[in-house]
Amino acid sequence: MKNRWTVIATSLGFAVVQLDVSVVNVAIRPIGLSLGGGVSGLQWVVSAYTVAFAALILSAGAIGDRTGAKRLFVGGFALFTGASVACGLAPSLGILIAARGVQGIGAAVLVPCSLTLLNHSCANDAERVRAVGLWAAGASAALSAGPLVGGALVAALGWRAIFFINVPIGLAGILLTIRYAVDTPRSPGRGVDLWGQLLAILCLLALAAATIEAGAHGLGNHGVMLGYVVALAAGLSFVAVEARGSRPMLPLALFRSRTFSCATAIGFTVNIAFYGLIFVLSLFFQRAQQLSPLQAGLAFAPMTAAVVAANLRARWLVTRIGTARLIGFAALLMAVGAITLIATGRETGYGAMVAQLVCIGAGLGLLVPVMTSALLSSVELSRSGIASGALNSARQTGSVVGVAVYGALIAHGNLVHGFHVALLISAVLALTVLALSRGLGSR
Repeated sequence: MKNRWTVIATSLGFAVVQLDVSVVNVAIRPIGLSLGGGVSGLQWVVSAYTVAFAALILSAGAIGDRTGAKRLFVGGFALFTGASVACGLAPSLGILIAARGVQGIGAAVLVPCSLTLLNHSCANDAERVRAVGLWAAGASAALSAGPLVGGALVAALGWRAIFFINVPIGLAGILLTIRYAVDTPRSPGRGVDLWGQLLAILCLLALAAATIEAGAHGLGNHGVMLGYVVALAAGLSFVAVEARGSRPMLPLALFRSRTFSCATAIGFTVNIAFYGLIFVLSLFFQRAQQLSPLQAGLAFAPMTAAVVAANLRARWLVTRIGTARLIGFAALLMAVGAITLIATGRETGYGAMVAQLVCIGAGLGLLVPVMTSALLSSVELSRSGIASGALNSARQTGSVVGVAVYGALIAHGNLVHGFHVALLISAVLALTVLALSRGLGSR
């Protein structure tokens, strides 16, 4: 592959972002013991990152299209790496949460710019599917390996090491990008939609805060209800601003494409199911089954292997059975894995869980590269940044919702019961993805 170094550089950018989504999960308990904070405080360690990521990614994609993706990608890597150092040195939970938010800003820059650089480096659709498959494989491996890597680092060096691991990855990504990546054409007409951006941030912050606090205080709490009202008002205002603005951060015309709309909805839905489940499953392993962080990380290893293997086979499979059928099959795998895990309890042996974890991982691994490639093929090349930003914004918004909702299920209740409810929700969401896949066509 002629563009292999660009693929490696962009894959490192996406991989480090995904690694920091999941690597924190097995360190949640040690962080709580070290810095204090209940379930809601620990949810913010995860959610501060994903809120900033989801809220800013659309603007980052537009800025990348406007200024050229290469320089912005390098700047995002530098910001992410510096924030990782701040996380590792954080003396309190509040400072850690703030540094995680800055990490999320860097992540918001890295993801759309990485995909834009990758998309522009591919000569045709076949090469694009292969490159996106490799890009997604690296990221999915990082996402799935996060608990394993985190568990090993916590056991050997303590929880702070999970953030310092980003430094060599960041430096390697910056150097490879500067040396090998070719910058993308600039589109001066693309600007930053300030009001849309502010409304997006307000909507996600209010939604995450209300859902997290609902777990601690109940849905009837006045503050929780106010949070949901603010989130709804900000969300509706965002749509109105984007519909009327001359330079919207999210051109609503993109959603006229059925493929674009369905792929975006699939990204949102599958991330609620997967990210929320990873958060709860990590706590289930450590609190209900009394596994150490390292043992909990090792428990995710079969899922990691399944994600990577499925990512690498997705290109071969999609040429034979088509996009819609492959995504439908992947969603069904995830649903079966989640449903059959519901019988799991505190005394369940790990061997009885492996097949289900593999199904969930394989489903995600098949789905992501095919969904991403389908969405990119539905828009003009010049809109790669905003399209990838829309998809990843939807995915990270799903992550925010997933961690908030699933965390609320276990905040002040029976952990095992909350885990079972989370599995049931994930199964229903996977079946929703199966229904949405029909909107992508046969190819």
